[in-house]
Amino acid sequence: MNAAQIAVDDELAARVAWSRLIEPGDAVAGELVRTLGAGRALVWARAAASSDDVATLVTALVDAEPSLGEVRRRLGTAVGRWAGRFADLDPSRDLERMHRLGGGVLHPGSVGWPSGLADLGPIAPMCLWVRGRLEVSASLDRSIALVGARASTSYGEHVAVDLAAGLAEHSTCVVSGGAYGIDAAAHRGSLAAGGTTVALLAGGVDRAYPVGNAPLLERILEQGGSVLSEVPPGGVPSKGRFLMRNRLIAAVSRATVVVEAAWRSGALSTANHAIALLRPVGAVPGPVTSMASAGCHRLLRDGAAVCVTDAAEVLELAGRAGEDLPPERVTETRDGDDLDWASRRLLDALPGRAPMEHDELARTAGLSVGEVRGALGVLELAGLARRVGAGWARPVRGPTGRRP
Repeated sequence: MNAAQIAVDDELAARVAWSRLIEPGDAVAGELVRTLGAGRALVWARAAASSDDVATLVTALVDAEPSLGEVRRRLGTAVGRWAGRFADLDPSRDLERMHRLGGGVLHPGSVGWPSGLADLGPIAPMCLWVRGRLEVSASLDRSIALVGARASTSYGEHVAVDLAAGLAEHSTCVVSGGAYGIDAAAHRGSLAAGGTTVALLAGGVDRAYPVGNAPLLERILEQGGSVLSEVPPGGVPSKGRFLMRNRLIAAVSRATVVVEAAWRSGALSTANHAIALLRPVGAVPGPVTSMASAGCHRLLRDGAAVCVTDAAEVLELAGRAGEDLPPERVTETRDGDDLDWASRRLLDALPGRAPMEHDELARTAGLSVGEVRGALGVLELAGLARRVGAGWARPVRGPTGRRP
């Protein structure tokens, strides 16, 4: 079944054809498909690609579909981009290839399609090529993206593993890009804790990139996760595809956390997509001297991200109202924490050994004698002051530093 044989109402075949015809994030193709449907849009594009008068076809189309007016100027150029790929379109071949891999294809409206992708509008993917669990929406309903630099440090990888493991223990899917560095650490952390993780690739799902992570991707599949791409089988990753892939990571996840990123790291692209989609963004702080954390610090300084340091804070970042509240932090209590200001001031002025009388305490603390008398009663009841003859001092501490 080549492009000319695709039925207008065959949504799956048409979207499979479109995924090979265009580059990720093609907004003109997205508007065309959204307006005409994938099948009709493909028929029109094929006719335009073989026409000697594309301008006339564009004018006729926009007259019939005024909503395409915004992309009118770009339609002719887009057809020129697509024209060279029509000869190689064969959806049945691509679908058969995925069948041999034990995978499948999702498209809008099919069971398992991630609902968050709708927020991308015209730059949403035409379809998703999937290996592993096909109904990925069930996993992604409760998911966090953990992303970061390929050139990561041991600190960043340690944090990524800990965060991913903590999320897995709370039945939260970890989403990342399957690359070296922070991505791989996030996937490993989730797998080690028995969790589900999803990898979104910039190339075809039939070719691991980087090749060194092929065993990791297989582990993801073996443990019930999924490997996804909008690029058809055989697709080669490129810089542009990596950057556009990042919008998918942000869109399918409830929140994005940048674990470690340099000033110009690609991970910041994912964070910026998440911000544009109104998804929560977190960033892990690192040493101020570490260039590997400069991008995280940039997000925090600009107020684009919330500081997160553990899985509980990440869950709070993405949690629904009333859910995933972090445990109450237990802090060390100190003498005087619950005192009024006059009693705290007097406590600071109380000597440890040589007792002071009321007048001397008042001068030292900057209080009136009446305030001293009242505060001494409060401190004595709290066990923070003791009478010594005519004066007052702090209580005697035991060997452990505690009051006896």
